[in-house]
Amino acid sequence: MANGYLTTHVLDTARGLPADGITISLYLLSGNLREKIAQAVTNADGRTDTPILPSGKMTVGQYELVFQTGEYLDQNNLATGEIKFLDEIPIRFGIDDEEAHYHVPLLLSPFGYSTYRGS
Repeated sequence: MANGYLTTHVLDTARGLPADGITISLYLLSGNLREKIAQAVTNADGRTDTPILPSGKMTVGQYELVFQTGEYLDQNNLATGEIKFLDEIPIRFGIDDEEAHYHVPLLLSPFGYSTYRGS
């Protein structure tokens, strides 16, 4: 059984705070297929309470995290207008070592974002 796992968190760079209450979905990609395998909501620290992909569930492959940011931006008066520039943010990445810890955070502002492979 694989011991690797996947974690994520969201930081609100406009406010300089963790972003709480953001729903995150995790998909496993295979060709044109996209299968939802997990969903979580960020806590007060901007993290999920447990790894979004726990130890024993990780496999080599292509994945996508989708961050539902629109409601968070609205609630914190960071978005203007009915149509958000960043309502939903997908991040696609590959896992090639099912024994490793992968950390894919989102640094969020109303008009831009960044990510990286963290530790």
